[in-house]
Amino acid sequence: MSRNLLLISTSTTHGTGYLEHAAEEVKALLQGKSSILFIPYARPNGISHADYTQKAREAFAQWDITLTGAHEHTDPVKAVKEAEAVFIGGGNTFLLLKQLYANKLIDVLRERAMKGMPYMGTSAGTNVAGKTIGTTNDMPIVHPKTFDALQLVPFNINPHYLDPIPGSTHMGETRETRILEFHGHNRQPVVGLREGSMLRINDDKVTLKGPHTARIFLQGQKPMEFSAKEDFSFLMEAN
Repeated sequence: MSRNLLLISTSTTHGTGYLEHAAEEVKALLQGKSSILFIPYARPNGISHADYTQKAREAFAQWDITLTGAHEHTDPVKAVKEAEAVFIGGGNTFLLLKQLYANKLIDVLRERAMKGMPYMGTSAGTNVAGKTIGTTNDMPIVHPKTFDALQLVPFNINPHYLDPIPGSTHMGETRETRILEFHGHNRQPVVGLREGSMLRINDDKVTLKGPHTARIFLQGQKPMEFSAKEDFSFLMEAN
């Protein structure tokens, strides 16, 4: 297997433009490429595939990368087979996964990405790179045939991971509580990926990028904080 992945928590951080905070990592991922296929199936509420694709197209134009949307191709499977690289944007993870299955893109995306095609995701696009979508924050607004995702990595990710706010009187469950509930029924590791952070994956090497540590959850163990300097290789072991 030859993975070349960039899994980003979010497309936009406070005070930055679309993908601006991840620009250097995006350019490194796409070095030598001139085009990328965008999959807008998770589109945010009220935004059409066309408008979402145009937003992404403008960002990649800054880096001299030509972007087309999967919906602009008569045969999305063929488009993925021929793509130099693929980017799946954020929105609703359940909607995204349902559309990936409906358009028969799961197998071809997995096959191409596991053979080295550059793959990048933000938010929902990062969620579906994991083993399942069981740790998404999104509401199940549609019903995908299964929660099994692309399985480009053998762990789950929780993008937009939030720490409890000191002094808050909120009595609801924290993200940590929800992930611990997940581990009551599932054994794969979960990476809590804070805003501005991303995972760069080359083959079996996992590197944390961005300004924050990552919160790592292993079934039956206390959550741990890992910095960019630490070894994440254990996450790639089969679960």
